[in-house]
Formats: sequence, C-alpha cells, structure tokens
Amino acid sequence: MSRRDLESGGAIKNNRAGNNTYSAAPTSYVYDPETHWTSWLVPMFVVANVLVFIVAMYVNNCPSENHGIQGDCVARFLGRFSFQPLRENPLFGPSSSTLTKMGALKWDDVVNHHQGWRLVTCIWLHAGVIHLAANMLSLVFIGIRLEQQFGFVRIGIIYLLSGFGGSVLSSLFIRNNISVGASGALFGLLGAMLSELITNWSIYTNKAAALLTLLLIIAINLAIGMLPHVDNFAHIGGFLTGFLLGFIFLPRPQFGWLEQQHLPAGVRLKSKYKAYQYVLWIVSVILLIVGLSIALVMLFRGENGYDHCHWCHYLTCVPTSKWECNDN
Repeated sequence: MSRRDLESGGAIKNNRAGNNTYSAAPTSYVYDPETHWTSWLVPMFVVANVLVFIVAMYVNNCPSENHGIQGDCVARFLGRFSFQPLRENPLFGPSSSTLTKMGALKWDDVVNHHQGWRLVTCIWLHAGVIHLAANMLSLVFIGIRLEQQFGFVRIGIIYLLSGFGGSVLSSLFIRNNISVGASGALFGLLGAMLSELITNWSIYTNKAAALLTLLLIIAINLAIGMLPHVDNFAHIGGFLTGFLLGFIFLPRPQFGWLEQQHLPAGVRLKSKYKAYQYVLWIVSVILLIVGLSIALVMLFRGENGYDHCHWCHYLTCVPTSKWECNDN
C-alpha cells in the first residue's frame, strides 16, 4: 500500500476483556513517498503473541489442574491445551492463576514484590482465543499499514512504549484484578495515527473529515471501554503515550523538501520540517518524559490513582441499572 493510503482502511479493535471494532479514517493524501517499507516486525509480533498463548495453554493444563468446581474443561480433545470452564473463562483460555504465573499485570506483585517486568510481559498475554484473535486482527490491519509507511523501528517503539504506558496507568488504578492483552499498545497505534494526521496537517486533503472520523472512532472505542470488566485505563494510557510518540516519530518533511536537490540553491527550503512540527516534537518529548516519570514514581510508592482523581472511576466503568461498578 502507498503512503497516500495511510489513513484509509480500518482495523478491528479488542479491549482487554471484551470485543470492539474500529476502522481508520478515510483520507486523501497528496504526498509522494520516498520509501515504501516491507512489513516484517508486525507479523513477528503476531507470531510471538500466538506462541506465548500456546505456551500459556500448555502450562495451564486444564485436565490436570481443574478440579471441576467451575465445570469441566472445554474442548477436552485438545488434551492439556483444552480451555478452562466457560464459567471461569468465557473467552476460551487459561485460568487467571496461569496468567499470573506467566506475567500478567498485578498491582501487588509489581509494587510489593518488585516485579516491574510485569508492566511489559502482560502485553504479550491474552485471556483467551477470542481475545487473542481480535487483538491480532487489529494489529495486522493497523500495524502493517503503519510499518509500511514509517518502518519497523518507529512503529516498534510506538507499539512497545504504548503498551508500557497503558500498563503503568492501569496499575495506578486497578489493584484487585490482573490485566493482560495488547490493547494498550493497539490504542497507542491509534493515538499515533491521530497525531500523525495533526503534525502532517498541511499535506493532507479532506483533513477536517478525516480528523472528525478518527475522533469519532476513538470516542466510540473509549466509550465501549467503560463497560464492566474492561481495563479502560490501559486503553487511555496506551492512547496518550502513542499520541505523544506520534508527534515525536511520525512527522513528515514539508512538501518539496525531497525534491529540492533539483531546484536552484536560492529557492531551496531552509528547514526539513515546519516550525509547528518542531514545537509539537519538543512539547511531546517533555510531556512524555515527565508524565511517565511521575506515574512510575507514584506507582512504586504505592499511591492509589483514585486518591488524586476521585471521578476517574467513571473512565473505566459507568454504573447502570444492569450492572454495578467496583474495583473487583
């Protein structure tokens, strides 16, 4: 696909506990590409996630470990790879104890047992086949396109740091549950798409329509994240991290920069990027470093995010007559 298709197309998005969908905003792009990258890192991420899930199911070994309290193992013909009873895990996956053993995000282990590595390992784990499939479809649709546009280094950094940022914010607010999934990293890619559109505003056509469409997609998916049993803090943390990283890693040279070697010296552009792109880059670097530093200090000091933001529980669950919201 060409760079002019960056914002066209779509993706299916999954949260850490449920299934949502989104599509990228359509846009007309008028900038000719200087490089078209071959995507290999994103497919490797997909393979790695699938392999980790297979290992998790092997470690889980439902026929030997399940005592029948929640029901019988599902798909017993798979042997030790069979799934936990649906009453325990409706997503067709391992038990929560297996996920914890494999590196799921758990506040007590991160803070009190100094297992900060869980902030990274949790983004490679998935609660079940449904969870894994939806997240990997999202990664394929979004990640491959972005990697073709910007290369594996920049997209790999955005993906990993966004997943880390989502885990940090999640740990600040969610204490009594484990959390797994790549949705924070995927929201980071979505946030990077938005900041890429903003920082490269002058080289797009139909920019207002593209911006409104992308904002609507983001709003819908964040709203779905307010349903019970969904870790919307991981979504928000990943999105904010990816949004800032997009300003840092995804600005494009201003129109004409790549062709200026064919122009007389007197009419060449003086700067590769526009002034506002440099400003956005500097501000984003500062906000990202300061934000992650403060969040990590608060986390490892054992502070509860709700003590500093009493209304933030509405970001992850809105109580209705059909369900209640609590930290469990």
